[in-house]
Amino acid sequence: MRAGAYAAGLARRQGSDIICLFVGEINPLVAAMPAAAGAAVQMNHAIAEQIRAEIKAQAPRLGLEVTFLERSGDPFTEIVRVADELRVDAVIVGASTSGGHRWMGSIASRLVKIARWPVTVVP
Repeated sequence: MRAGAYAAGLARRQGSDIICLFVGEINPLVAAMPAAAGAAVQMNHAIAEQIRAEIKAQAPRLGLEVTFLERSGDPFTEIVRVADELRVDAVIVGASTSGGHRWMGSIASRLVKIARWPVTVVP
């Protein structure tokens, strides 16, 4: 949400539009169990709908054009795919709060490393 607020402020100052991307990721162990995978997909979609509703309520008040996209899969791969397909000017992401990213690297750090567009990481 902080990354969204930052993006909204930046877009307002620069007269830009926003593309908000939600990527529902399903843990491989959960994906192996059909019933659990279905529940995970439904949960991800419910979260996406909450975000979509918040954007729909706030964007007009702020004078912003926001396109909301919902995808599923690996967040890093989907962010790169959408950013490349839509030829975005910049990517704004929230910083990870997961301790496991010290070993694997966070999505934000991986995006910065490929350096196809400016990446802003919001704490």
